[in-house]
Amino acid sequence: MDKTFQPAAIETRWYQEWENRGYFQPQGGDQAYSIMIPPPNVTGSLHMGHGFQEAIMDALIRYHRMSGFNTLWQPGTDHAGIATQMVVERQLEAEGLSRHDLGREKFVEKIWEWKEQSGGNITRQLRRLGASLDWSRERFTMDEGLSKAVQEVFIRLYEEGLIYRGQRLVNWDPALHTAVSDLEVLSEEEQGHLWHFKYPLSSGEGHLIVATTRPETMLGDTAVAVHPEDERYAHLVGQSITLPLSGREIPIIADDYVDPEFGTGCVKITPAHDFNDYEMGQRHGLEMINILDDNAAINEQAPAAYVGLDRFEARTRIVADLEQLGLLDKIEPHTLKVPRGDRSGVVIEPYLTQQWYVDAKSLAGPAIEAVENGDIQFVPKQWENTYFSWMRDIQDWCISRQLWWGHRIPAWYDDAGNIYVGKDEAQVRAQNKLPESLTLRQDEDVLDTWFSSALWTFSTLGWPDNTEELATFHPSSVLVTGFDIIFFWVARMIMMTLHFRKEVPFHTVYVHGLVRDAEGQKMSKSKGNVLDPIDLIDGIDLESLVDKRTAGMMQPQLAAKIEKATRKHYPEGINAYGTDALRFTYYSLASTGRDIRFDIGRIEGFRNFCNKIWNAARYVLMNCEGQDCDANGAGEVELSLADRWIISELQQTKAAVAKAMASYRFDHASQALYEFVWNQYCDWYLELSKPVLWDDEASEAAKRGTRRTLIRVLESTLRLLHPFMPYITEEIWQTVAPLAGQSGATIMLQPYPLYDDKGVDSAANADIEWLKGVIEGLRNIRGEMNIAPGKSLSVLLRNAGESDKSRLEKNAASLKKLAKLESIRLLADGEEAPIAATALVGELEILVPMADLIDKNAELQRLAKEVEKLEKELQRIEGKLNNPAFVDKAPEAVVAKERSKLQAQQQALAKLREQKQRIELM
Repeated sequence: MDKTFQPAAIETRWYQEWENRGYFQPQGGDQAYSIMIPPPNVTGSLHMGHGFQEAIMDALIRYHRMSGFNTLWQPGTDHAGIATQMVVERQLEAEGLSRHDLGREKFVEKIWEWKEQSGGNITRQLRRLGASLDWSRERFTMDEGLSKAVQEVFIRLYEEGLIYRGQRLVNWDPALHTAVSDLEVLSEEEQGHLWHFKYPLSSGEGHLIVATTRPETMLGDTAVAVHPEDERYAHLVGQSITLPLSGREIPIIADDYVDPEFGTGCVKITPAHDFNDYEMGQRHGLEMINILDDNAAINEQAPAAYVGLDRFEARTRIVADLEQLGLLDKIEPHTLKVPRGDRSGVVIEPYLTQQWYVDAKSLAGPAIEAVENGDIQFVPKQWENTYFSWMRDIQDWCISRQLWWGHRIPAWYDDAGNIYVGKDEAQVRAQNKLPESLTLRQDEDVLDTWFSSALWTFSTLGWPDNTEELATFHPSSVLVTGFDIIFFWVARMIMMTLHFRKEVPFHTVYVHGLVRDAEGQKMSKSKGNVLDPIDLIDGIDLESLVDKRTAGMMQPQLAAKIEKATRKHYPEGINAYGTDALRFTYYSLASTGRDIRFDIGRIEGFRNFCNKIWNAARYVLMNCEGQDCDANGAGEVELSLADRWIISELQQTKAAVAKAMASYRFDHASQALYEFVWNQYCDWYLELSKPVLWDDEASEAAKRGTRRTLIRVLESTLRLLHPFMPYITEEIWQTVAPLAGQSGATIMLQPYPLYDDKGVDSAANADIEWLKGVIEGLRNIRGEMNIAPGKSLSVLLRNAGESDKSRLEKNAASLKKLAKLESIRLLADGEEAPIAATALVGELEILVPMADLIDKNAELQRLAKEVEKLEKELQRIEGKLNNPAFVDKAPEAVVAKERSKLQAQQQALAKLREQKQRIELM
């Protein structure tokens, strides 16, 4: 092994070896275990959320593969209708072309070309993360097999009356000219206005004042609503107002939805341009007047003076015209949530169009029941409430999109408007006995990408054919996903799978949180706090990081803002930490909370953990290679107390990891492994092994026993760690395994270590805890009294019980070597103890006489300087925290940090003063 751990030197090499040898493919076994990857967008690149999610899945897959399951992790990508179409359209724009110049067929060919050349970036990044997906089975939501499944589902649902075409409100993107899902709409607070207008009563006896944030929509108003118990307007309900500018008479209605405390208590109702108004319009049978076209410009349904104006230009004109008519009451500043398309950035409009819908209410019943009866379980369980809330109030699902890239809807129309659904035009004609002379045209729309991904668990395994893979790996074992798509994807998969397969798609839904920065802020480029997992693995200098983050920015001001934020957050760039350190950081953060705070300091710590493992392995190999380690288990061995203790600790760690994995507590699993490797095996057992290995008087059986324990525990530990840290464990295992009597081409196909109660030794545990307590007590005395580590100590023990005496007799030699002791003895009854520094282990008192160990005056002078230094620092911090200008204006996190520093400094000062007092008494 090399002297230092260099992850870059081993990671790519091992991944290629694993993939080339087919280790990621199912290996057989009686019990199947499968996970279907949430398909990332083909246009995408790995972000921190992806990295966290994939690391969780890979740990589960590697763990179950090693546990003997017939394991499949199904890979694939989503065709990402809008995102992919936009990428290729931008390329055409750079050439001075549009998709319409090419036509639909040529444009789709262009997208397939892009997909083959540039669409695999995220799959390369997943490999870099060590994800052990079965790449031989990779699927794409537009490949031939999945397209067949999508078509089958659409046709069958249509024939069952569960898919229909209708006119309803949708989220409309005026730039992309398509309906979009709620998930593709970002609503953020923006500063706007609240306009108050006078709507004259048709009777000519006064007016009502209504408030709106969107004046242009008044051209489509079909009612004014008040609360039925609002005494101010009760006498007006049933009358009408004359709509300004349009001249239409519209009714005054009463509805519980109206908040009498908001504005004037009068609300304009525009059913064709507001989702809440649409529902009210349905309740009251109101007319729906659509006053916008596909570009969000005013159409012919509005007065001629506004036709053709952009919606915001029309807004300005309408406000001016109402003011001129004396109908503008007032304008107030108003903060409101503005919906914008996540791709286009333009304001989304509620828009009345003809779309295709799935009758989701009819499909929801069995999906709710599957979670109620425990066929599907959510982890953490509270997410079931979110699921039920959505499902019990589910709306019909708009599945059509006005794009060219995607699964084209298999529906044809004749000139009379009749709809025919089938696999192709020939089948449609044959089934419906249509003459060749009848002209048919196929629907121009494509299906929402969530439609194809709703079939993901079974379509990827070959459905609608009854394949062997489908019989073996479906239902899948667990779905790992974020809470933000429980409705958009999880619920729809459950509905579709139950309907077409009559079984659940998965048994468990593990819901993880969002990855935020160390302060709990959402990661974004503009804040400069976004992290790329690959940058953390490989490292990146500051200039390259800035260039990467500002690449493609169309607005110079935004690019400058991002550059400034990046330089502030990462002034020296990002160090290379390697995949194993990043993955272990993810696991340490994987609690059952919603948010994950990612701190660079933690990955630094786990890179040190990798180094610790590497150095421990080098120590073991230096002492075991070329030596008799009893690899075949046939030799005479004598196990020391330390040997028996570490074997026992290993069993407890196996049990802790198994329990954590069963409950999806990856943070508990990683903590148990870290604690065992760092604190028990490296810090204690390796030290405890030295007195045996380096003692010329120790028997060969004892040395053989310690060497065997060193190598076997290390080999088992590597297997325990492998699902979490695949690269370093594989690299070390290749050298360690033969010495431990293990054979095999790869660690990833070795059996996962199981708990064995025969290895638990309670007596050894108690004895070693006593030994550790004495050594730690002596180390604390050295530190507190500033005694050099190399200085030999004479130690006295007082109040020793029978167990203390027995343990001292058995461990005196180890204590002398490990604690650097000249002598250690029990004080006789009545013997007076000298002035000494003390420590306690239970009732046992450890005394280190101070005579000749320290220069009393020099030590007091040193402590006085330390006390003075700390007192000055405390004054500075207290002054800061007593300053209202700082406490009130500084960010909460900064103030909290100062308070934490104050507490730490106070504790340190108290300790120094106590130490000074003890020395003064000598």
